[in-house]
Amino acid sequence: MSNTKFWTAFSSIEQLDSTFIQRLYNYFGDIETAFNATLNDLKQIEGLSVRKAENFINKKKNVNPDQTLDFILNKGIKIITFEDENYPYMLRQISNPPMTIYYKGDLSSCNLKRTVAFVGSRRASFAGKEGVNKIISDLRNTDICIVSGLAAGIDSQSHRSAIDNNLKTIGVIASGFDYIYPSTSKELYEKIENGCGALITEYYPTFEPIKFRFPQRNRIVTGLSYGTVVGEAAIKSGALISANLTLEQGRELMCIPGAINNINMEGVYKLLKDGATMVTKGQDILNALGWEISELSDEGHARMIDIPEIYAPLFDIISVEPKGFDEIQAVTGMNTDKLLMCLTEMELQGLIEQTDGDLYKRL
Repeated sequence: MSNTKFWTAFSSIEQLDSTFIQRLYNYFGDIETAFNATLNDLKQIEGLSVRKAENFINKKKNVNPDQTLDFILNKGIKIITFEDENYPYMLRQISNPPMTIYYKGDLSSCNLKRTVAFVGSRRASFAGKEGVNKIISDLRNTDICIVSGLAAGIDSQSHRSAIDNNLKTIGVIASGFDYIYPSTSKELYEKIENGCGALITEYYPTFEPIKFRFPQRNRIVTGLSYGTVVGEAAIKSGALISANLTLEQGRELMCIPGAINNINMEGVYKLLKDGATMVTKGQDILNALGWEISELSDEGHARMIDIPEIYAPLFDIISVEPKGFDEIQAVTGMNTDKLLMCLTEMELQGLIEQTDGDLYKRL
């Protein structure tokens, strides 16, 4: 780890971005030499901003490389630098890869040759989340790794669906590890860290989840992946930024269609009209990426369960959107006791679940 401390020293200076660090590293050919460069040395780099060079020289006076590395290791955070052999191959290919990756969990358990990103609206509809869940459940028990950004909505649903279907998942965060954002994702952070994959970031632990860091995070989500699936996306959204990054990085762009009256589908249909691949089942992802996964059935779906005839009408009523008890009763005409008994038995058999009070949804 002789050189690692200089990578962490660079990353501890908030005012520096990855392109600046990469530029110095490429010029000097050695990260220690780059960190210890003088202002006169930096002025020899063609096109480098003098203001940025002076800022770096001033800021590094307060940075002790040994202390930055100890600070990271004492927090139980692992490190991969750009010069490491195990730096993710796909991420290395993008135009501005992160120079230092900090991670928790077990990154080696994630198959980085089978990575697919899922992105979408933070305010996703129930149908949008169910669509993502359906696609990911088609891929269950394979070595495909689901990559996303741990935000609310489509991101968190993608991670949860991966975990529920025995897939590894990588969560890319837009801050250092001293922060959990959003706070509602704490349990998800812990699950991923403790056996379900890895959490990664390019940011030093003390860096806050500031607004501009989220688009920066997106290039890592798409950069780690062979293709990106867009769940829901308004015309102006972070998911559209991720879609454009996917195309810029030369990766496969895929979209899940949905209701045309959903404002979060406007961006999706624009992408589809512009040539993105439509995805309605897991096999569509495999076809788009040219992958063959033997664990999937011929249809590319997880095994379907047989619905007992007595429950079939109820199962049909509780379809895409959750239904309330009164609404179900109005349609079926069943008395209260019988309907309660049927719904309870369907829950026990794993056909439906109760959510948000008296609402029921299909599983």
